[in-house]
Amino acid sequence: MSGVTFMSVPGAVAVGHFAYLQIVMGYFAGYFVIVYVLLPIYYKMNLISIYTYLEDRFGIWTYKTGASFFMVSRILGASIRLLLVANVFQFLIFDAWGVPFFVTVFISIAAIWLYTYKGGVKTIVWTDTFLSFFMLLSLCVTVYYIADALHLTEKGGLFSTVANSEYSQIFFFDDLTKGNNFFRQFLVGMFVTIGMTGLDQDLMQKNLSCKNIKEAQKNMISFSFIMVVVNVIFLVLGATLYMYADKMGIGIPELDGKVRTDLLFPHIALHSGFPIIMAVLFILGLIAAAYASADSALASLTTSFCVDFLNIKKMPLENQKKWKDRGHIIMSVVLLFTIVILKELVSDSAIDSILFFAGFTYGPLIGFYAFGIFTKRQLKKDYHSLLSSGLAIVLSIFVYSFQEELFGFDYKIKHEMIIFNSLMTFVFMYLFSKKEIK
Repeated sequence: MSGVTFMSVPGAVAVGHFAYLQIVMGYFAGYFVIVYVLLPIYYKMNLISIYTYLEDRFGIWTYKTGASFFMVSRILGASIRLLLVANVFQFLIFDAWGVPFFVTVFISIAAIWLYTYKGGVKTIVWTDTFLSFFMLLSLCVTVYYIADALHLTEKGGLFSTVANSEYSQIFFFDDLTKGNNFFRQFLVGMFVTIGMTGLDQDLMQKNLSCKNIKEAQKNMISFSFIMVVVNVIFLVLGATLYMYADKMGIGIPELDGKVRTDLLFPHIALHSGFPIIMAVLFILGLIAAAYASADSALASLTTSFCVDFLNIKKMPLENQKKWKDRGHIIMSVVLLFTIVILKELVSDSAIDSILFFAGFTYGPLIGFYAFGIFTKRQLKKDYHSLLSSGLAIVLSIFVYSFQEELFGFDYKIKHEMIIFNSLMTFVFMYLFSKKEIK
């Protein structure tokens, strides 16, 4: 959970109502695929980087290609999450002080770099636990204050009002061509979780640091239930935010000439006459949500860069430390400039942008692992994995760009690109494969 969960999920309630829970149900199913399919493989092979599975199964080309997809995926995902938070600080604080956006981003990344440099995964796990506490505290206190302002703090008043509001519809089964259809969103959620969690060095690095596979599985299963409950509370927050905005005549804020539902929560928290404790807790919760996601992203990018590309395990110990430090700085700089570039390019809500990009980056990764796990075929040439994923991405871009002409009806593929890309990568790998396996 990140700043995207903290602001983009409540912000999406205005248009999507509680339909996001359909995706969350897909997330829930995806976690059990990770627990009972992927984690046993990782622990059996005693992996540090999960992408070394691809080297063992296919070869060096597939290994490097898979690690490259992770690098691109995590850089984009972490940058969008930090961009959202940097936008809020710029909008609320630094614009008034005349501080350039670049400096705002630099300060954010420098703070993350400092404490991830001094510690490792253990430091990140403890720090994230502390940050998560503040995120959830901020969430609960904010819901209480807004409910109190709406006179809904009596027993059952808040949840019954939200349940009877226009925002509370969860399930949409009627039209398969619409983006909020249950089956489309459930499948997207499941594939997104398998890709963005189960095949992501960032999230798996924490699970692989558990004492054994049973502890890792317990960690993942317990989180899957907590994740559902927390997302329900975020959606309830979203409904109360819009009910409060309607009552008080508050419009959705704009940034750079664009309406940004992501900014409604911070706008109300800081500028609507609530007690100062709510503003303080919002800032703490936002920082906590952002840093709890970004610190592990920076650490995992450094790990992947050093292990998967620099191959520091084969270096002398003194060189390993030197190149790890250099890799940490390089990844920090890459994040800094990616955020600045994305600010000019991204116009959708943060959660929409992350799910969209995931289709083109995590999709091929899912195809690689699915082909490796569920078939016993071997690629004719190792580099055919790169060719397969490249063809799948080109085909996906073509289908996305010309979908109206191809399908002839109002069916908009967007977040489903992760499913399409996974399937096409699998198909192309099958076409470039033979029966024998090493």
